Amino acid sequence: MADFKQQALRYHAEPTPGKISIEISKPAETVTDLALAYSPGVAEPVREIAADVDNVYKYTAKGNLVAVISNGTAILGLGNLGPMASKPVMEGKALLFKRFANIDSIDIEVTHRSTEEFINTVANIADTFGGINLEDIKAPECFEIEKELIKRCKIPVFHDDQHGTAIVTAAGMLNALEIQGKDIRQAIIVCMGAGAAAIACMELLIKCGAQREHIYMLDTKGVIHTRRNDLNQYKQLFANNTDKRTLEDALTGADVFVGVSGPDVLPPEALQLMAEKPVIFACSNPDPEIKPELAHAARNDIIMATGRSDYPNQVNNVLCFPFIFRGALDVRASVINDEMKLAAVHAIRAIAKEPVPQEVLTAAKVGELSFGSSYIIPKPMDPRLLPRVARAVAEAAVASGVAKLNVPDGYYAR
Repeated sequence: MADFKQQALRYHAEPTPGKISIEISKPAETVTDLALAYSPGVAEPVREIAADVDNVYKYTAKGNLVAVISNGTAILGLGNLGPMASKPVMEGKALLFKRFANIDSIDIEVTHRSTEEFINTVANIADTFGGINLEDIKAPECFEIEKELIKRCKIPVFHDDQHGTAIVTAAGMLNALEIQGKDIRQAIIVCMGAGAAAIACMELLIKCGAQREHIYMLDTKGVIHTRRNDLNQYKQLFANNTDKRTLEDALTGADVFVGVSGPDVLPPEALQLMAEKPVIFACSNPDPEIKPELAHAARNDIIMATGRSDYPNQVNNVLCFPFIFRGALDVRASVINDEMKLAAVHAIRAIAKEPVPQEVLTAAKVGELSFGSSYIIPKPMDPRLLPRVARAVAEAAVASGVAKLNVPDGYYAR
Protein backbone atom coordinates (compact mmCIF):
# COMPACT_ATOMS: atom_id res chain seq x y z
CA MET A 1 0.00 0.00 0.00
CA ALA A 2 2.88 2.36 0.78
CA ASP A 3 4.34 1.58 -2.65
CA PHE A 4 1.04 2.41 -4.33
CA LYS A 5 0.81 5.69 -2.41
CA GLN A 6 4.24 6.73 -3.64
CA GLN A 7 3.40 5.62 -7.15
CA ALA A 8 0.23 7.75 -7.09
CA LEU A 9 2.09 10.78 -5.78
CA ARG A 10 4.81 10.45 -8.40
CA TYR A 11 2.18 10.05 -11.14
CA HIS A 12 0.64 13.40 -10.15
CA ALA A 13 3.94 15.23 -9.58
CA GLU A 14 6.22 14.07 -12.41
CA PRO A 15 7.38 15.02 -14.96
CA THR A 16 4.96 17.99 -14.89
CA PRO A 17 2.69 18.64 -11.90
CA GLY A 18 -0.96 17.80 -12.54
CA LYS A 19 -2.79 15.78 -15.19
CA ILE A 20 -4.02 18.30 -17.75
CA SER A 21 -2.61 21.03 -19.99
CA ILE A 22 -3.86 23.43 -22.68
CA GLU A 23 -2.82 23.03 -26.30
CA ILE A 24 -3.38 25.36 -29.24
CA SER A 25 -5.53 24.22 -32.16
CA LYS A 26 -4.39 26.72 -34.82
CA PRO A 27 -0.98 27.48 -36.36
CA ALA A 28 0.92 30.30 -34.66
CA GLU A 29 4.27 30.23 -36.44
CA THR A 30 4.25 33.30 -38.69
CA VAL A 31 3.41 36.99 -38.50
CA THR A 32 0.28 36.23 -40.51
CA ASP A 33 -0.75 33.46 -38.11
CA LEU A 34 -0.42 35.79 -35.15
CA ALA A 35 -2.32 38.55 -36.94
CA LEU A 36 -5.19 36.11 -37.53
CA ALA A 37 -5.08 34.62 -34.04
CA TYR A 38 -5.10 37.94 -32.24
CA SER A 39 -5.17 41.58 -33.30
CA PRO A 40 -6.35 42.57 -35.86
CA GLY A 41 -7.87 39.29 -37.14
CA VAL A 42 -9.62 38.35 -33.92
CA ALA A 43 -11.92 41.35 -34.35
CA GLU A 44 -13.78 39.57 -37.14
CA PRO A 45 -15.23 36.70 -35.06
CA VAL A 46 -15.93 39.25 -32.30
CA ARG A 47 -18.17 41.17 -34.71
CA GLU A 48 -19.87 37.98 -35.90
CA ILE A 49 -20.64 36.86 -32.34
CA ALA A 50 -21.87 40.32 -31.39
CA ALA A 51 -24.26 40.15 -34.35
CA ASP A 52 -25.47 36.61 -33.50
CA VAL A 53 -24.43 35.07 -30.19
CA ASP A 54 -24.82 31.53 -31.56
CA ASN A 55 -21.78 32.21 -33.71
CA VAL A 56 -19.74 31.65 -30.54
CA TYR A 57 -20.09 27.94 -31.32
CA LYS A 58 -18.70 28.47 -34.82
CA TYR A 59 -15.70 30.59 -33.92
CA THR A 60 -14.65 29.47 -30.41
CA ALA A 61 -14.07 26.26 -28.45
CA LYS A 62 -17.24 26.70 -26.34
CA GLY A 63 -19.10 23.80 -27.98
CA ASN A 64 -16.52 21.22 -26.87
CA LEU A 65 -15.65 22.70 -23.49
CA VAL A 66 -16.93 21.42 -20.14
CA ALA A 67 -16.25 22.96 -16.74
CA VAL A 68 -15.67 20.48 -13.91
CA ILE A 69 -16.70 22.41 -10.81
CA SER A 70 -16.45 21.57 -7.10
CA ASN A 71 -16.32 23.14 -3.66
CA GLY A 72 -14.57 20.13 -2.12
CA THR A 73 -17.27 19.43 0.46
CA ALA A 74 -17.60 15.71 -0.35
CA ILE A 75 -14.35 14.52 -1.93
CA LEU A 76 -14.54 10.83 -2.86
CA GLY A 77 -15.09 9.06 0.47
CA LEU A 78 -12.74 11.45 2.26
CA GLY A 79 -15.26 14.13 3.21
CA ASN A 80 -15.11 17.92 3.35
CA LEU A 81 -11.45 18.75 2.73
CA GLY A 82 -11.91 22.04 0.91
CA PRO A 83 -11.68 23.30 -2.68
CA MET A 84 -7.91 22.92 -3.17
CA ALA A 85 -7.89 19.32 -1.96
CA SER A 86 -10.51 18.54 -4.62
CA LYS A 87 -8.30 19.79 -7.46
CA PRO A 88 -6.60 16.43 -8.24
CA VAL A 89 -10.03 14.81 -8.54
CA MET A 90 -11.35 17.54 -10.83
CA GLU A 91 -8.22 17.32 -13.00
CA GLY A 92 -8.79 13.57 -13.11
CA LYS A 93 -12.33 14.14 -14.35
CA ALA A 94 -10.98 16.44 -17.06
CA LEU A 95 -8.51 13.74 -18.06
CA LEU A 96 -11.35 11.21 -18.41
CA PHE A 97 -13.46 13.59 -20.51
CA LYS A 98 -10.55 13.96 -22.94
CA ARG A 99 -9.47 10.31 -22.94
CA PHE A 100 -12.89 8.77 -23.50
CA ALA A 101 -14.89 11.39 -25.45
CA ASN A 102 -12.32 13.93 -26.73
CA ILE A 103 -14.04 16.67 -24.74
CA ASP A 104 -11.87 19.55 -23.53
CA SER A 105 -12.49 20.46 -19.92
CA ILE A 106 -11.06 22.63 -17.21
CA ASP A 107 -11.37 22.26 -13.46
CA ILE A 108 -12.77 25.09 -11.33
CA GLU A 109 -12.64 24.99 -7.53
CA VAL A 110 -14.93 27.48 -5.80
CA THR A 111 -14.47 28.98 -2.34
CA HIS A 112 -17.74 30.42 -1.02
CA ARG A 113 -19.59 31.37 2.15
CA SER A 114 -23.11 30.31 1.20
CA THR A 115 -24.90 28.05 -1.25
CA GLU A 116 -26.31 31.11 -2.99
CA GLU A 117 -22.80 32.49 -3.48
CA PHE A 118 -21.68 29.22 -5.10
CA ILE A 119 -24.71 29.22 -7.40
CA ASN A 120 -24.13 32.84 -8.41
CA THR A 121 -20.44 32.22 -9.10
CA VAL A 122 -21.13 29.27 -11.39
CA ALA A 123 -24.11 30.91 -13.11
CA ASN A 124 -22.05 34.02 -13.85
CA ILE A 125 -19.33 32.09 -15.68
CA ALA A 126 -21.53 29.40 -17.26
CA ASP A 127 -21.76 30.95 -20.72
CA THR A 128 -18.03 30.37 -21.20
CA PHE A 129 -18.68 26.62 -21.47
CA GLY A 130 -20.72 24.14 -23.47
CA GLY A 131 -21.63 22.20 -20.31
CA ILE A 132 -21.02 22.01 -16.57
CA ASN A 133 -20.14 18.89 -14.60
CA LEU A 134 -20.66 19.37 -10.86
CA GLU A 135 -18.57 17.12 -8.64
CA ASP A 136 -17.94 16.26 -4.98
CA ILE A 137 -20.52 18.63 -3.49
CA LYS A 138 -22.18 17.40 -0.31
CA ALA A 139 -25.86 16.70 0.20
CA PRO A 140 -28.34 18.22 0.67
CA GLU A 141 -26.79 21.42 -0.76
CA CYS A 142 -25.97 19.64 -4.02
CA PHE A 143 -29.67 19.20 -4.82
CA GLU A 144 -30.44 22.91 -4.51
CA ILE A 145 -27.25 23.86 -6.37
CA GLU A 146 -28.00 21.65 -9.36
CA LYS A 147 -31.69 22.58 -9.47
CA GLU A 148 -30.97 26.32 -9.45
CA LEU A 149 -28.16 26.09 -11.98
CA ILE A 150 -30.31 24.06 -14.38
CA LYS A 151 -32.94 26.78 -14.06
CA ARG A 152 -30.48 29.65 -14.62
CA CYS A 153 -28.07 28.23 -17.22
CA LYS A 154 -28.67 27.75 -20.94
CA ILE A 155 -26.27 24.79 -21.08
CA PRO A 156 -26.39 21.26 -19.62
CA VAL A 157 -25.62 21.07 -15.88
CA PHE A 158 -25.01 17.55 -14.56
CA HIS A 159 -24.07 16.49 -11.03
CA ASP A 160 -22.19 13.30 -11.81
CA ASP A 161 -22.13 12.00 -8.23
CA GLN A 162 -25.91 11.83 -8.48
CA HIS A 163 -26.79 11.02 -12.05
CA GLY A 164 -23.66 9.31 -13.37
CA THR A 165 -23.78 6.89 -10.46
CA ALA A 166 -27.51 6.40 -10.96
CA ILE A 167 -27.24 5.70 -14.71
CA VAL A 168 -24.51 3.08 -14.35
CA THR A 169 -26.23 1.53 -11.32
CA ALA A 170 -29.53 1.27 -13.20
CA ALA A 171 -27.88 -0.27 -16.27
CA GLY A 172 -26.13 -2.91 -14.18
CA MET A 173 -29.16 -3.49 -11.96
CA LEU A 174 -31.56 -4.14 -14.83
CA ASN A 175 -29.13 -6.67 -16.31
CA ALA A 176 -28.50 -8.34 -12.94
CA LEU A 177 -32.23 -8.68 -12.23
CA GLU A 178 -32.76 -10.12 -15.71
CA ILE A 179 -30.07 -12.75 -15.10
CA GLN A 180 -31.59 -13.59 -11.72
CA GLY A 181 -35.05 -13.95 -13.26
CA LYS A 182 -36.51 -11.02 -11.33
CA ASP A 183 -38.75 -8.14 -12.44
CA ILE A 184 -37.80 -4.68 -11.20
CA ARG A 185 -41.49 -3.87 -10.81
CA GLN A 186 -41.78 -6.51 -8.08
CA ALA A 187 -38.29 -6.22 -6.59
CA ILE A 188 -37.87 -5.25 -2.93
CA ILE A 189 -34.90 -2.86 -2.75
CA VAL A 190 -32.83 -1.90 0.29
CA CYS A 191 -30.69 1.21 -0.10
CA MET A 192 -27.98 1.77 2.51
CA GLY A 193 -27.23 5.48 2.39
CA ALA A 194 -29.40 8.54 1.91
CA GLY A 195 -27.07 11.07 0.30
CA ALA A 196 -26.92 12.47 -3.21
CA ALA A 197 -25.96 9.22 -4.97
CA ALA A 198 -28.46 7.12 -3.03
CA ILE A 199 -31.42 9.39 -3.72
CA ALA A 200 -30.53 9.79 -7.40
CA CYS A 201 -30.06 6.02 -7.81
CA MET A 202 -33.45 5.24 -6.30
CA GLU A 203 -35.23 7.94 -8.31
CA LEU A 204 -33.79 6.59 -11.55
CA LEU A 205 -34.62 2.99 -10.62
CA ILE A 206 -38.21 4.16 -10.09
CA LYS A 207 -38.17 5.64 -13.59
CA CYS A 208 -36.94 2.22 -14.76
CA GLY A 209 -39.96 0.52 -13.16
CA ALA A 210 -39.18 0.05 -9.45
CA GLN A 211 -42.03 0.82 -7.05
CA ARG A 212 -41.36 3.57 -4.49
CA GLU A 213 -43.21 1.62 -1.79
CA HIS A 214 -40.86 -1.34 -2.37
CA ILE A 215 -37.79 0.74 -1.49
CA TYR A 216 -36.39 0.82 2.05
CA MET A 217 -33.76 3.52 2.44
CA LEU A 218 -31.53 3.73 5.52
CA ASP A 219 -29.46 6.56 6.94
CA THR A 220 -27.30 6.58 10.07
CA LYS A 221 -30.44 6.34 12.23
CA GLY A 222 -31.90 3.31 10.47
CA VAL A 223 -34.86 2.87 8.14
CA ILE A 224 -36.37 6.09 6.82
CA HIS A 225 -40.06 5.79 7.72
CA THR A 226 -43.11 8.02 7.87
CA ARG A 227 -43.07 8.39 11.65
CA ARG A 228 -39.65 10.04 11.77
CA ASN A 229 -39.64 13.81 12.27
CA ASP A 230 -35.96 14.45 11.47
CA LEU A 231 -36.06 14.05 7.68
CA ASN A 232 -35.12 16.68 5.11
CA GLN A 233 -37.31 17.14 2.05
CA TYR A 234 -35.20 14.73 -0.02
CA LYS A 235 -35.30 11.88 2.49
CA GLN A 236 -39.04 12.43 2.96
CA LEU A 237 -39.56 11.23 -0.61
CA PHE A 238 -38.42 7.77 0.57
CA ALA A 239 -40.18 7.65 3.94
CA ASN A 240 -41.83 4.24 3.89
CA ASN A 241 -44.97 3.50 5.91
CA THR A 242 -43.45 0.46 7.62
CA ASP A 243 -42.61 -1.07 10.97
CA LYS A 244 -39.13 -2.00 9.74
CA ARG A 245 -36.44 -0.13 11.66
CA THR A 246 -33.08 -1.88 11.22
CA LEU A 247 -30.98 -3.07 8.31
CA GLU A 248 -31.84 -6.66 9.20
CA ASP A 249 -35.57 -5.81 9.19
CA ALA A 250 -35.28 -4.22 5.77
CA LEU A 251 -33.20 -7.06 4.28
CA THR A 252 -35.69 -9.76 5.26
CA GLY A 253 -37.12 -11.02 1.97
CA ALA A 254 -35.42 -8.28 -0.06
CA ASP A 255 -34.24 -8.88 -3.64
CA VAL A 256 -31.70 -6.06 -3.90
CA PHE A 257 -29.16 -4.31 -1.70
CA VAL A 258 -27.64 -1.06 -2.95
CA GLY A 259 -24.88 0.38 -0.78
CA VAL A 260 -23.71 3.96 -1.22
CA SER A 261 -22.71 4.54 2.37
CA GLY A 262 -19.45 3.26 3.87
CA PRO A 263 -17.23 0.22 4.38
CA ASP A 264 -18.19 -3.03 6.08
CA VAL A 265 -21.73 -2.05 7.10
CA LEU A 266 -23.37 -5.18 5.62
CA PRO A 267 -22.70 -8.25 7.82
CA PRO A 268 -22.32 -11.49 5.83
CA GLU A 269 -24.93 -13.21 7.99
CA ALA A 270 -27.49 -10.56 7.02
CA LEU A 271 -27.38 -11.83 3.43
CA GLN A 272 -29.11 -14.99 4.62
CA LEU A 273 -32.22 -12.91 5.31
CA MET A 274 -32.63 -11.93 1.66
CA ALA A 275 -34.77 -13.64 -0.96
CA GLU A 276 -33.43 -16.23 -3.38
CA LYS A 277 -30.94 -14.99 -5.98
CA PRO A 278 -30.36 -11.52 -4.53
CA VAL A 279 -28.44 -8.70 -6.20
CA ILE A 280 -25.80 -6.89 -4.11
CA PHE A 281 -24.36 -3.56 -5.24
CA ALA A 282 -21.77 -2.52 -2.63
CA CYS A 283 -20.53 0.69 -4.19
CA SER A 284 -18.71 2.50 -1.38
CA ASN A 285 -15.17 3.41 -2.42
CA PRO A 286 -12.46 2.44 -1.83
CA ASP A 287 -13.88 -0.17 0.56
CA PRO A 288 -17.31 -1.66 -0.15
CA GLU A 289 -20.16 -2.25 2.28
CA ILE A 290 -19.24 -5.94 2.18
CA LYS A 291 -16.17 -7.55 0.62
CA PRO A 292 -17.13 -9.72 -2.36
CA GLU A 293 -15.28 -12.76 -0.99
CA LEU A 294 -17.33 -12.57 2.21
CA ALA A 295 -20.57 -12.13 0.29
CA HIS A 296 -19.90 -15.09 -2.00
CA ALA A 297 -18.87 -17.23 0.98
CA ALA A 298 -22.17 -16.41 2.68
CA ARG A 299 -24.30 -17.20 -0.39
CA ASN A 300 -23.61 -18.85 -3.73
CA ASP A 301 -26.63 -17.44 -5.57
CA ILE A 302 -25.81 -13.72 -5.53
CA ILE A 303 -24.77 -11.28 -8.23
CA MET A 304 -22.29 -8.84 -6.77
CA ALA A 305 -21.09 -5.44 -8.00
CA THR A 306 -18.73 -2.93 -6.39
CA GLY A 307 -17.12 0.40 -7.22
CA ARG A 308 -13.68 -1.22 -7.52
CA SER A 309 -11.79 -2.24 -10.63
CA ASP A 310 -10.17 -5.28 -9.02
CA TYR A 311 -13.50 -7.15 -8.77
CA PRO A 312 -16.00 -8.07 -11.50
CA ASN A 313 -18.92 -5.74 -12.25
CA GLN A 314 -17.41 -2.36 -11.44
CA VAL A 315 -20.01 0.40 -11.14
CA ASN A 316 -17.88 3.15 -12.66
CA ASN A 317 -19.23 6.57 -13.67
CA VAL A 318 -16.76 6.73 -16.55
CA LEU A 319 -19.15 4.36 -18.36
CA CYS A 320 -21.52 7.30 -18.57
CA PHE A 321 -20.48 10.91 -18.07
CA PRO A 322 -18.05 11.41 -21.01
CA PHE A 323 -20.55 9.96 -23.46
CA ILE A 324 -23.69 11.64 -22.13
CA PHE A 325 -21.89 14.99 -22.45
CA ARG A 326 -20.63 14.05 -25.92
CA GLY A 327 -24.17 13.45 -27.12
CA ALA A 328 -25.54 16.53 -25.36
CA LEU A 329 -22.84 18.85 -26.72
CA ASP A 330 -23.12 17.60 -30.28
CA VAL A 331 -26.82 18.49 -30.59
CA ARG A 332 -26.41 21.56 -28.37
CA ALA A 333 -28.85 20.32 -25.73
CA SER A 334 -29.92 22.90 -23.15
CA VAL A 335 -30.31 20.31 -20.37
CA ILE A 336 -29.64 16.63 -19.65
CA ASN A 337 -33.15 15.38 -18.95
CA ASP A 338 -34.65 12.07 -17.82
CA GLU A 339 -35.15 10.89 -21.39
CA MET A 340 -31.43 11.31 -22.07
CA LYS A 341 -30.47 9.55 -18.82
CA LEU A 342 -32.74 6.59 -19.60
CA ALA A 343 -31.36 6.41 -23.14
CA ALA A 344 -27.88 6.14 -21.63
CA VAL A 345 -29.06 3.38 -19.24
CA HIS A 346 -30.40 1.23 -22.05
CA ALA A 347 -27.44 1.85 -24.36
CA ILE A 348 -24.96 0.85 -21.66
CA ARG A 349 -26.83 -2.28 -20.59
CA ALA A 350 -27.26 -3.46 -24.20
CA ILE A 351 -23.50 -3.47 -24.82
CA ALA A 352 -22.95 -6.01 -22.01
CA LYS A 353 -25.15 -8.53 -23.84
CA GLU A 354 -23.01 -8.53 -26.98
CA PRO A 355 -19.76 -10.38 -27.75
CA VAL A 356 -16.79 -8.58 -26.21
CA PRO A 357 -14.09 -7.33 -28.62
CA GLN A 358 -10.59 -8.74 -28.19
CA GLU A 359 -9.16 -5.28 -27.50
CA VAL A 360 -11.40 -5.02 -24.42
CA LEU A 361 -10.33 -8.45 -23.18
CA THR A 362 -6.70 -7.46 -23.64
CA ALA A 363 -7.13 -4.15 -21.81
CA ALA A 364 -9.04 -5.87 -19.00
CA LYS A 365 -6.38 -8.58 -18.81
CA VAL A 366 -8.92 -11.41 -19.04
CA GLY A 367 -9.31 -14.27 -21.47
CA GLU A 368 -13.09 -14.20 -21.78
CA LEU A 369 -16.14 -12.12 -20.86
CA SER A 370 -19.76 -12.98 -21.57
CA PHE A 371 -23.08 -11.71 -20.26
CA GLY A 372 -23.72 -13.31 -16.90
CA SER A 373 -23.25 -12.97 -13.16
CA SER A 374 -19.63 -11.79 -13.49
CA TYR A 375 -20.25 -9.45 -16.42
CA ILE A 376 -23.38 -7.31 -16.13
CA ILE A 377 -21.95 -3.97 -17.32
CA PRO A 378 -19.29 -3.10 -19.92
CA LYS A 379 -15.69 -2.39 -19.11
CA PRO A 380 -14.71 1.32 -19.16
CA MET A 381 -12.27 0.82 -22.03
CA ASP A 382 -14.96 -0.64 -24.34
CA PRO A 383 -14.80 1.41 -27.58
CA ARG A 384 -18.50 0.80 -28.24
CA LEU A 385 -19.52 3.06 -25.34
CA LEU A 386 -18.73 6.33 -27.12
CA PRO A 387 -20.72 5.77 -30.32
CA ARG A 388 -23.63 3.91 -28.70
CA VAL A 389 -24.21 6.08 -25.66
CA ALA A 390 -23.49 9.40 -27.36
CA ARG A 391 -25.87 8.62 -30.22
CA ALA A 392 -28.62 7.36 -27.90
CA VAL A 393 -28.34 10.51 -25.77
CA ALA A 394 -28.27 12.83 -28.78
CA GLU A 395 -31.34 11.16 -30.29
CA ALA A 396 -33.18 11.38 -26.98
CA ALA A 397 -32.32 15.08 -26.68
CA VAL A 398 -33.76 15.77 -30.13
CA ALA A 399 -36.85 13.62 -29.55
CA SER A 400 -37.57 15.30 -26.20
CA GLY A 401 -37.24 18.80 -27.63
CA VAL A 402 -34.21 20.07 -25.71
CA ALA A 403 -31.72 20.04 -28.61
CA LYS A 404 -30.96 23.07 -30.76
CA LEU A 405 -29.44 20.94 -33.54
CA ASN A 406 -30.53 17.71 -35.17
CA VAL A 407 -28.37 14.61 -34.90
CA PRO A 408 -25.69 15.13 -37.57
CA ASP A 409 -25.81 12.90 -40.65
CA GLY A 410 -23.67 9.81 -40.07
CA TYR A 411 -23.24 10.66 -36.38
CA TYR A 412 -21.65 7.57 -34.87
CA ALA A 413 -23.51 5.53 -37.49
CA ARG A 414 -24.43 2.00 -36.47
